[in-house]
Amino acid sequence: MKVVVAMDSFKGSLTSLQAGEAVREGIRKVRENADVVVKPLGDGGEGTAEALINELKGKQIRVKVTGPMGNPIEAMYGILPDGKTAVMEMAQAAGITLCKDKNPLAASTFGVGEMIIDAMKKGCVEFLIGIGGSATNDGGIGLLKALGYEFFQENGELAGEGGGSLIKIARISGEKVLPQIAECHFHIACDVNNPLCGPLGATYIYGPQKGATEDNLKELEAGMRNYAALTKEYTGKDYSEHPGAGAAGGLGFCFLAYLKGQLMPGIEMVMKAVNLEEEIKEADYVITGEGRLDGQSGMGKAPVGVAALAKKYHKKVIAFAGSVTKEAAICNFLGIDAFFPVVRGVTTLEEAMDPVNATENLRDTTEQVFRLLEKHVEY
Repeated sequence: MKVVVAMDSFKGSLTSLQAGEAVREGIRKVRENADVVVKPLGDGGEGTAEALINELKGKQIRVKVTGPMGNPIEAMYGILPDGKTAVMEMAQAAGITLCKDKNPLAASTFGVGEMIIDAMKKGCVEFLIGIGGSATNDGGIGLLKALGYEFFQENGELAGEGGGSLIKIARISGEKVLPQIAECHFHIACDVNNPLCGPLGATYIYGPQKGATEDNLKELEAGMRNYAALTKEYTGKDYSEHPGAGAAGGLGFCFLAYLKGQLMPGIEMVMKAVNLEEEIKEADYVITGEGRLDGQSGMGKAPVGVAALAKKYHKKVIAFAGSVTKEAAICNFLGIDAFFPVVRGVTTLEEAMDPVNATENLRDTTEQVFRLLEKHVEY
């Protein structure tokens, strides 16, 4: 029997690989000789880079960069064994968790550009980058400045950084851009479809959670529209309405317009990187799951992405979760044949999320499901 396990993390409790190992233990309590393949999973958000680095035997790199508010910080990214592929999360250099005081007018993506430069110096030309969890609304100009782009005001002075600088830009120059950039390919994990501007754009949808006030929103939106118009003039193309352009405060737009980036759902990028499809082809069962299955799980989240891939090869899919809601029933129509909550007995949230308890619950629930399968199915 071959079982492929691709669990998303149980946030605040178990990493993707820890959850996968708990499932493996449960299966092997029933079938000692089962071929259980555990793959890391993620949607491009927090922890995805580390999971990929560990699974693909990459090397962690730590580098001093400029944080979102201009302070020096240490960021981590990975280089895979081919020596040419870097795996990054923009949140390592410009994440909202790095900000004591949120201020999208000032927050910059400059440090993300510094990470890219560091990887390029080490020989990387392929980049897998997750862009969730940003503190910024600068349209990516900080990143672009790090790479050599210049954004000038009407008076010839540089426009500065942060979302508050976008309205000041009058001219864009690429004369000092690092030539190595032309050789690089950027694959961006992006799970939102927002355009750059407008009521559904980067500013109005995500600005408030980054600290923008009502007055800030108007200023930031005006700046973003100015930046979009000048970018169209500079590149000859308009990416402002492209799905995902508004991701990470316009960083999606930056990769599309200036770096020929390819935006894709985070789960697709991760599944491709860990070669999940090849393993699923020969599987008898596919196991997935996450901390909570609910109505939102059907909207592009990791377990449903795994299920869709498994159904391409007509595989049975079982999901485990810390908790499930009534709305999780939609998952049954999206490729998950059956799902099971793993919490056993009355418990507090704190107890349920304790890593030791979560591991035990996940392992024991898996064991019981596979005891049923062992009894009623011939392999």
